[in-house]
Amino acid sequence: MKKMLTVEPKGSFNIDFKDIASDKSISHRCAIFSLLSDNSSKIKNFLEAEDTLCTLNIVKSLGAKVEKKGGEYIISPPSKICEPPIILNCGNSGTAIRLLMGFLSGIDGFFVLHGDKYLASRPMKRVAKPLREIGAKIDGRSDGEYAPLSVRGGRIKAFNFKSKIASAQVKSALILAGLKSDGKCSISEPTLSRDHSERMLKEMGLEIESSGTTVSFFPPKSPLKPLDITVPNDPSSGFFFAVAAAITPNSKVVLKNMLLNKTRIEAYKVLSKMGARVEFIEKESKYDRVGDIVVEYAKLNGVEVSTNIAWLIDELPALSIAFACADGKSIVKNAKELRVKESDRIRSMVLNLRKCGIKVKEFEDGYEVCAGELKGSSVDSFGDHRIAMSFAIAGLRSKMQIEDIECINTSFPNFLKLLSMIAEVDSAN
Repeated sequence: MKKMLTVEPKGSFNIDFKDIASDKSISHRCAIFSLLSDNSSKIKNFLEAEDTLCTLNIVKSLGAKVEKKGGEYIISPPSKICEPPIILNCGNSGTAIRLLMGFLSGIDGFFVLHGDKYLASRPMKRVAKPLREIGAKIDGRSDGEYAPLSVRGGRIKAFNFKSKIASAQVKSALILAGLKSDGKCSISEPTLSRDHSERMLKEMGLEIESSGTTVSFFPPKSPLKPLDITVPNDPSSGFFFAVAAAITPNSKVVLKNMLLNKTRIEAYKVLSKMGARVEFIEKESKYDRVGDIVVEYAKLNGVEVSTNIAWLIDELPALSIAFACADGKSIVKNAKELRVKESDRIRSMVLNLRKCGIKVKEFEDGYEVCAGELKGSSVDSFGDHRIAMSFAIAGLRSKMQIEDIECINTSFPNFLKLLSMIAEVDSAN
């Protein structure tokens, strides 16, 4: 039986959240990038969620030694990547399988990547095809569209790739493959996607440069420097509680130690444009900008979201709850990428918002939300953690029942604990 979550309003709140989930994107990269050095990487505040622990287990299967000492993971890479006798299980993580496709494309050996039933239904050719175009040998169901995927790794030739989509996963996969190439590589995209890979690899010593929407780099002649990093808290996870404050009168949250990379806080800027009070307080900037985000309630107004979509693609489900609580219409355009996430998020949000009494128009690349009274309802997560958590936040306005919430553990294991601080929460089978 699928687990059900019931959320009801509890009243206004003023809370500092210190335990928002660690950043998932950076945690995945920490595990994989540790294999690029010949010394041990030290990673504090690594996200211990199902997705990222799958990536950590894959790193072990490839020959690395992984130890946990206190709150720190120490990853010691092998002298040579092992060709594992088992299928590498990516769980529910699109980031893991897509980045590993790129990484393993440049490694001698045969590798098979797979995941759960949800991951097995997600499109992979969007990454497999670009990798094939630069010489990678990748196959899978429906000509590489679906997992399980096989990778026959080997030396990649230098390339100059022009991507038709702005995707950090595509770009990162190509960069990782190019690290084993025989010359200078470059990747351009129509608009700038999230740039964690470039920033982290540069800090590790890679000769990599970004100019506008183009990244160019030379493959390293020797192993990169190991990581010594404290993973900041995830702004996309924190955004659920930002929306909670923005839609609950007389409420305020302070989200502590958050990643403040400009490509990760666009949703907060949209929330500010809608009328919420939002403040960023930067505190450090080694691998990236880190600090606190303050969000306070204010009357919200409708907004159009059609630019920098790659910077807020993960936050659009939660942002849609704010749309439903705002005055006027809100519209999302140029967001076809939403259809290839953990669920078809355009369809998932449209169906669930309609169940809650909100008028929504669906387009191929987005949707329009006409604000109204958000009525209590029973909705489906569609096995998608961000859909589940978004409608849990909607429960701060009216009683919500969300079916199939186990998926929340893929990215934010302590979400319900934090939610119980600001709402009445009951979860049961």
